[in-house]
Amino acid sequence: MIRNTSPPAQQRSFAELSALIRAADGLSLAQVCSLTGLEQSTIQNWIKRGFVPHPERKRYFERHLARILLIDAMRDCMLIERVGALMAYINGNADDTADDCIGEEALYELFYRAVHEACGCCAAPDRLGEIAERCVRDTVSDPDSADRIIPAITIMLGAHIAARYKNEADRLYNTIL
Repeated sequence: MIRNTSPPAQQRSFAELSALIRAADGLSLAQVCSLTGLEQSTIQNWIKRGFVPHPERKRYFERHLARILLIDAMRDCMLIERVGALMAYINGNADDTADDCIGEEALYELFYRAVHEACGCCAAPDRLGEIAERCVRDTVSDPDSADRIIPAITIMLGAHIAARYKNEADRLYNTIL
C-alpha cells in the first residue's frame, strides 16, 4: 500500500487552511514554509519565475498557498518548467486573476478531490481522465473552462500519483541498502 507522503498542509482541506490564513490576515513566508515543508528559496524562486503570484504586503493568501501546494504536488515527477506552464495553461499570469479559468483554491479542491478518488479506488492510469472529467464536470459550470481544466487535472493527477509511487520506491530502497 502506498502511504501518503504529502506535506501536512496537503492533508488538510482548503477550508481549514483558508480559515487559518484569514485569521492571521495572510501568512508570512516563514509560516508558508512551515506549513508546506518547502524552503524559502524554493518559494521565492517560483515567484521570480512567475509560477506563484507575488505576495501582497509580504503576506501570502489562499491563492498563493493553493498554487504553491499544487506545484509542490507535481514537481517530483514533472520538470518545474512544465509544472509552471501547466499552471499558466489553466490560469494564465500568476499575478493576474482576471485571466483565470478557476480560482486557485477551487483548483486545489478539484485536484485533491480527484486524488482522493483515484487513490481510493486504485485507479489505473487510463482511468485518470475519467476521474478528472467527473470531478470537473460536477463542479465547473462553464463548458469552455471545464474543457481546459479536465486535461490539466488529468496531468496533475498522473504526476502526483507518480510522485507518490516514486517516494515509496525511494523509501523501500533505503530500507534495503
